[in-house]
Amino acid sequence: MADAIRVLLVDDHQVVRRGLRTFLEVQDDIEVVGEASDGAEGVERAEELRPDVILMDVKMPGVDGIDALRKLRELDHPARVLVVTSFTEQRTVVPALRAGAAGYVYKDIDPDALAAAIRSVHAGHVLLQHEVAGALLAQEDTGPAQGRAGTLTEREREVLGLIADGRSNREIARALVLSEKTVKTHVSNILMKLDLSDRTQAALWAVRHGMAG
Repeated sequence: MADAIRVLLVDDHQVVRRGLRTFLEVQDDIEVVGEASDGAEGVERAEELRPDVILMDVKMPGVDGIDALRKLRELDHPARVLVVTSFTEQRTVVPALRAGAAGYVYKDIDPDALAAAIRSVHAGHVLLQHEVAGALLAQEDTGPAQGRAGTLTEREREVLGLIADGRSNREIARALVLSEKTVKTHVSNILMKLDLSDRTQAALWAVRHGMAG
């Protein structure tokens, strides 16, 4: 499975990890490369195994999923993190996404939908279930990005709108007839100008400010 998506499972419940592994191992394009039982071990295994996607629980003993996300960001780890949890409260959802999660789904998600979610975040999409997006949009926007829309060029606005639609850099490049390298430059400029840390925050900012496509 040379081209398979390499996945790391991070959850403190062995039965959950076993269930996820059993399902994912029958997917032709997904390979489970390892497991971890808490956030600290998850970060260590991520550094060792270099997975493409990490399925991360939020509430775990010791180092939880949010702290693990922050550590992965500090390490500039390239893996995309998909939070898979049973917790739906805003006080859990919002910090996880602000810490760098590429998506947030619940443990009762349909197995086929979970496989699709893994493929989606691996492709560069931002993936939020409707309730999660609603929780974030309900937050008062007090961040430093307020009032900075005027600093964006017209092209950057177009790119931002497509990010809000969940498009990957490759899809944005095709839509705007640009190279992926140029799109990456535009995304970096957008994040810098709006003082945002990742495309998840950029997507939510765009929706909140009426700039979604």
